[in-house]
Amino acid sequence: QVRLVESGGGLVQAGGSLRLSCVASGTIFSIDTMYWYRQATGKQRELVAQISGTSTYYADSVKGRFTISRDNAKNTVYLQMYSLKPEDKAVYSCNLVRASGYNCWGQGTQVTVSS
Repeated sequence: QVRLVESGGGLVQAGGSLRLSCVASGTIFSIDTMYWYRQATGKQRELVAQISGTSTYYADSVKGRFTISRDNAKNTVYLQMYSLKPEDKAVYSCNLVRASGYNCWGQGTQVTVSS
């Protein structure tokens, strides 16, 4: 069992930056795929970024502004967010998926961007 805990959210002005962290209580492996999703009020959950090994993917809406990274020694995945926009406001959650099918979610962290 792995428990994921996100942190780093908060209120920031448009154009500002935040770094989200997702810490796993158990071991995460480089082959595990880690995702960052977000869900804005009244909208569907959206995949923001993912990392598997050294391969990354970004949604077009965040490409060039967000960077996903991982520190396996710290069992932590990060989402560095630059040039934040009001439309980035959402609850951001991390998700772990293993090849075995094991899947777990964190509780989420709120990001609010003021214009």
